Amino acid sequence: MAGGAKKPVNIFRLKNLGEPKEVFNWKLWFAVVSFGLMGAARGIDEGLISGAFNSKDFQRYINYSSYSKVEQTNIKANVSSMVQIGSVGGALFAFLVCDRIGRIWATRQLCLFWIVGAAIFMGNNGNLGAVYAGRFIAGLGVGQTVVVAPVYLAEIAPAAIRGLCTCVFTGFVYLGIVLAYFANYGCQVNMGDNTHKRWEVPTSLHVIFAGLIFCLSFFQYESPRYLIKSGQVDKAISNLSRIRNLPADHEYVVREIAAIQTAHQMEMEATMGAGPLGIIKETFMIPSNLYRIYLALMAQILSQWSGAGSITVYATDLFKLLGVTGSNENLLVTAVFGIVKLVAAILCALFLVDVIGRKRALLIGITLQAISMFYIAGFLTAVPEMGVVKDFKLPESKKGASEGAIAMIYLSGFGWALGWNSMQYLLTAELFPLRIRALATSLAMTLHFANQYGNSRAVPNMLLPVSEGGISPKGTFWFFGVITLIGGVWVWFSIPETAGRTLESMDRLFELPWYKIGRYGNRDAEERDQVVDEKMEAMTSQLGTSQHVERQDASTRV
Repeated sequence: MAGGAKKPVNIFRLKNLGEPKEVFNWKLWFAVVSFGLMGAARGIDEGLISGAFNSKDFQRYINYSSYSKVEQTNIKANVSSMVQIGSVGGALFAFLVCDRIGRIWATRQLCLFWIVGAAIFMGNNGNLGAVYAGRFIAGLGVGQTVVVAPVYLAEIAPAAIRGLCTCVFTGFVYLGIVLAYFANYGCQVNMGDNTHKRWEVPTSLHVIFAGLIFCLSFFQYESPRYLIKSGQVDKAISNLSRIRNLPADHEYVVREIAAIQTAHQMEMEATMGAGPLGIIKETFMIPSNLYRIYLALMAQILSQWSGAGSITVYATDLFKLLGVTGSNENLLVTAVFGIVKLVAAILCALFLVDVIGRKRALLIGITLQAISMFYIAGFLTAVPEMGVVKDFKLPESKKGASEGAIAMIYLSGFGWALGWNSMQYLLTAELFPLRIRALATSLAMTLHFANQYGNSRAVPNMLLPVSEGGISPKGTFWFFGVITLIGGVWVWFSIPETAGRTLESMDRLFELPWYKIGRYGNRDAEERDQVVDEKMEAMTSQLGTSQHVERQDASTRV
């Protein structure tokens, strides 16, 4: 390089795509943080509900002791999973609002659902129906967050750090979990268990975060890709210029706008009809789009039934199952579990997802998760009385193995944060063409919450002894381990690498026959990239030559 200057190395990127330094500016990071905060919606709920439900005051609030043991199990599962039921509807609804009113207004209306639902949950007089209704309405807002935020973040992020930007959303999931766990722990220690404040104060985190996100939305710019899709090209150029911190006529802005317009025009030319029906046809009748739908849906099924999500929801119960006794100790161990997940999410966002790529990070996470699940399953097989025999006291000789199982819960959380939990949002947000992105993401997230509901609803019953209709704790973890292993094999053969690729070039990953895409799609796409780059260079060279000739002719005439 001229003058002996060294090419800068960026440890946060797999590929240096030559972006101007102005692109990585405070406006981009402010938008990333503002929309990433929506990840806290799921995290807060997953972290709060188990601790709140285990509060004696909350149990008195809903007259829990008046029900039989089976009814109590069902009530606990229903209250815990009611947000997931609402989220199924919210994820479907997000497709309509994202494409009709844009990403910014979609954010504002989901915050209102979220606040109203939390208020009903806290403000009724212990009526179980009202508790269900409040959590369902909150779910209508929470369910939209996993569509609106990842789509917006993927659409505004520069290609080289799109994984980092989108994984900020995942990081806030765990920040929400940590805040919720420690709020439960702090209120338990300092307020005791004889007041509504014990569970209402932590639950108010829902209102705080929803209100903060609502206010921040007024300082954000609408997605340029959405604006181009809705025909507002001038506004798209203006917004992209501001987000990139570059003049509207800068080469980088002009090239990005041109690429978005070209890709959208190609999608429109290949359209199978105007309106929602045409978009649905394109989603399922174009083979490359259908394969992407298959990837997104399978990722949701395999990730949710790998068991890590239910460990987050029922962490306090599972730590108790593995030998952690005492209410305060249990809540503290659970809170530390949240910190472990948060650290893993930060490491993944900064040093893995854009550095070693999506696929490697996912496989590393799945491997750690599988090791954890099989160890816990083996421990519970060796000590089958755990969680089955009432008031069972763990023998001194088994305490080391019990501590190992507790450590494996932490390891499973670490692997989940590195792998499935980051990728189920990132891959879904970046795989699809602009015209079908909102619909495809909504479909994937609808299945996400349907599976999360099924998992959250099923796990309390799965943990019951076989004599009571369950499959026992050991059977539950063997099941999780097998599903995790199947997921790893599926990822190896099915998912191509998407790191460092622009949203408009994703189509090149899916040109091969479906059974070759996972193994060879990235290599084939890079070869196609070279051909495209050579054509672009040739066109640029011809354009430069013609402009030079024109200038010479003009000079001669003068």
